[in-house]
Amino acid sequence: MGQPTQSASNNHDHSHPSIFGANAELLFSILSGIFLAGGFILSRLIIESEGISLALYLAAYFFGGFFTAKEAWESLSKKHFEIDFLMLLAAIGAGILGEWAEGALLLFLFSLGHALEHYAINKARKSIEALADIAPKTAIVRRNDKQTEVPIEDLQIGDTIIVKPNSTISADGLVLKGSSSVNQAPITGESVPVDKRPIADSGVDYRDFSKIPPENKVYSGTINGTSALEVKVIKEASDSTLSRLIKLVNESESQKSPTQQFTDKFEKIFVPCVLILVVILLFAFLVLDEAFSDSFYRAMAVLVAASPCALAISTPSAVLSGIARAAKGGVLIKGGGPLEELGELTALAFDKTGTLTEGKPKLTEVIPYGDKNLNELLLTAAAVEKLSDHPLAVAVVKGVQERLGTVDIEEAGRLESVTGRGVKAIWKGEEVFIGNKSLFETELSIPLPDDLVNSLSNLEQSGNTAMIIRKGNDFLGLIGLMDTPKNEAAEVISRLKEIGMKQIIMITGDNQQVADAVGRTIGLTDAWGGLLPEDKVAAIQKLEQKERKVAMVGDGVNDAPAMAKSTVGIAMGAAGSDVALETADIALMSDQLRGLPFAIGLSRKSKGIIKQNLWVSLGVTAVLIPATIFGIAGIGSAVLIHEGSTLLVVFNALRLLAFKSE
Repeated sequence: MGQPTQSASNNHDHSHPSIFGANAELLFSILSGIFLAGGFILSRLIIESEGISLALYLAAYFFGGFFTAKEAWESLSKKHFEIDFLMLLAAIGAGILGEWAEGALLLFLFSLGHALEHYAINKARKSIEALADIAPKTAIVRRNDKQTEVPIEDLQIGDTIIVKPNSTISADGLVLKGSSSVNQAPITGESVPVDKRPIADSGVDYRDFSKIPPENKVYSGTINGTSALEVKVIKEASDSTLSRLIKLVNESESQKSPTQQFTDKFEKIFVPCVLILVVILLFAFLVLDEAFSDSFYRAMAVLVAASPCALAISTPSAVLSGIARAAKGGVLIKGGGPLEELGELTALAFDKTGTLTEGKPKLTEVIPYGDKNLNELLLTAAAVEKLSDHPLAVAVVKGVQERLGTVDIEEAGRLESVTGRGVKAIWKGEEVFIGNKSLFETELSIPLPDDLVNSLSNLEQSGNTAMIIRKGNDFLGLIGLMDTPKNEAAEVISRLKEIGMKQIIMITGDNQQVADAVGRTIGLTDAWGGLLPEDKVAAIQKLEQKERKVAMVGDGVNDAPAMAKSTVGIAMGAAGSDVALETADIALMSDQLRGLPFAIGLSRKSKGIIKQNLWVSLGVTAVLIPATIFGIAGIGSAVLIHEGSTLLVVFNALRLLAFKSE
C-alpha cells in the first residue's frame, strides 16, 4: 500500500530487519492469520468459547497490527498522516463495536498485503541494487614488483592491476598488457563481448576517460574473457563509471513523474475530503433510524474503502520497475519524467559525428585518372600520408593497408603542410602533392583537367572529402574519405519510423552536401548541415513547432545546449563520459543506436502500465465508497478488494522487469 503523501521509493526500508529476521513482516502476518482462523473456528464449533476466541483475536490483532502500528507511529512522529493510521483506526473501531473477528481480518489482510507489496517492490529495487553487487570488492595490484590483493577503495590512479581470466574487472582503466574479449553487458548492455588490446602509447595522459579508444579501455564491473589483462587504473573506485551509474539510478528513483505529481495533488485533496465524509457518517444515526453502532461501523468501512493504497503505489512501482529494466539493458533513465515523456515523442534530432556515424573518417573511394595505375595511386598516397598524424592521413594509410594487404610502403620525405589545402613531399625522387582543388588552382596555379574536376565534384556531392594526388607532372587520380554511417544506423532509423517517429532529423556542423549524403544513405526524413551549437538550439525550436515533443540525441558535450532545449536529452556512448551522464535525461551507455528503440518501447510500455494502474486504483475506490456507504460492502470485503487491487497494480508494474524490445 503506499502513502498518500510520499512515493514508495522514499520508504527504502521495507524489509523490517529485526530480531525476527528480514521476513518478520510476512511471518507476523501469517501468525495473525493463524490466530484469526483459530478464533473463528472455535467461535463456530464450541458454544462456551467466547473468552478463548477473544484471546485468539487479540493475538491476531497484535501480530497483524504490529508493523502497521510501527509505521503509523513513525509517520506521525514525522508529521505525516498516512494510510496505516487510517487502517489502525478502522480496526480499533471494529474492536469497540465488538466486531473482533472483522477487525482482526482487516489487520491480517492489510499486513499480508503490505508484506507481499514490500516483497514485490524490493524485487524491483534489487534489480537496481544488482548493479552494486557486480562490483568486485578487491583487486590484485602490482606495487614494487609484488602482487597484493587490496580493497578496491585503496586503489590509486596509476596503479597496475592484474585481471585474471573469467574474473570481474575492478576499476576503470587502460589495457597495458594482454588481449581478451570483455563482457560489457553489465555497464553498456551490449550483448556481444568486446575485444580489448593494449594501448600503443601507455604514457599518454588520458585524463578524459571517454577519449580513450574503446578497444583499449575497460570498465569496473565488466567481466574479462579467457586471457589475463594488466590494466592501468584511470579512475578511483568512488568515481568509476559503475559507481556514478549506481548513484544516478538511485537518485532517479526519487524524481517524480508527471502522473505521480498528479496523484500526489489528487491525494492531498482526496484524503481530507474522505475524513470529512467519515465524520459526517458518524452522525448518520441522528438522521437515519439506526443505532450509533451501525453508523460507526459504516464510517469505519468507508474509511477502509477510501484509503488510496493502490493509487499511492501504482505509479512509483511502475517507474521503479521501468528504470530497473532500462538499467539492465544499458540505458540510464533519470526519473519518472523522462521515462514517461520518451514514449510520447514524435520527433528525434540526431547529431552526426559519433552518433549516426562512426566518428572517424574512412577511405571510401579511389579513382585513378585516365590510364594511371590503381596501386601506384594508393602507394603514393600512403607513402606521403604516413608522415602525418592528421586524422585524414591516418585514415588514408589504414585504408590503403586494408586494400593492398600488409605491403611495405617506402616512406616519403621532406613533408610540408599547406594549411587548409593539403601537403607536399618528395617520394622516389619526385614531388608529390596531395590536397583539395584550391591547392592546385590557387597555391600552385596548376589548372585541373575538366574530367578530373567532374569526378571531384561527384565525389564531394556524395559526401566525401576528396583529395587530388599529383606526382611529378602527372595527376594520378582522386581519393575520397568519409565519416561512414554506423552499421546499424539504417536499420534503427527504419525501426524508429515503424514505431511512429514522424520526423527523424540530423543536425550537424558539417556542410550540407555531407549531411544530405548521410541522410540519403540511412533514410532520414531530413538533414540540416552547417549548424553551430547555437544554430542547433534554433533547429530544435523549429522542430518543436511542428512536433510537440522532440528528443535531441548526441554525445552530451557540444550538444548540451540543444539537449537542454529539447523535451528529452539523450546521450550516446555515455559509459565513461562524466559530461554525458550529467547532461542527459537519458543515457545510452554503449555507442550503439539499437538501445534507442528499446528505450522508447520500454517507455511506452511503462506509460501504458501506469495508465492501467490508475484506472484500476481509481475505479476500485469509486465503486467501494458508495458500496460501503449504502451497506452493500462491509469492512472485511472492503479491505479484501482494496488489498487485491493494490497487489494487482504492483505485480502489473513488475511485468516491466521482463520487457523485451520487439
